[in-house]
Amino acid sequence: MTSYLPQHTDVLTLPFNAATDFTDLAECCDRLAVTLMECNESVYKMALLARIGSCLALLRPTLNDPIPAHLIERFTVDKLPETQACFEPDAEALCEYCQALTHVLCQQSQLPETEQALKGLLCELMWMFAGDLKAPRWAREQVKH
Repeated sequence: MTSYLPQHTDVLTLPFNAATDFTDLAECCDRLAVTLMECNESVYKMALLARIGSCLALLRPTLNDPIPAHLIERFTVDKLPETQACFEPDAEALCEYCQALTHVLCQQSQLPETEQALKGLLCELMWMFAGDLKAPRWAREQVKH
């Protein structure tokens, strides 16, 4: 019997744990959200939601921790990007919203069109959350001679 493994199986095996760097967890959330949007198979959808829930559970308690010294350069740019977000919840609120939507979607009690809308909302929030976690935070000072 041939086993069918969908294209998104690899994200289900992405390794992460409590020691995983928050930027890697944010990237994992991002990839899981993309895969969730493309997934229509309920077994894989549930597995993706479980992985999203696990990733968020690991991220949430670390959101107010200082950025480790070895990552400072990664978050330092010559000029900070201009932001135009109208919806500006903090990282803790975004994480909480994502966890709540993940929990609701795991219950599988929505109409298909409602489920699709909630998946879209979860993904948009996950992308915003991951983008915020991975965004530059400091600008290098320009030294004038």
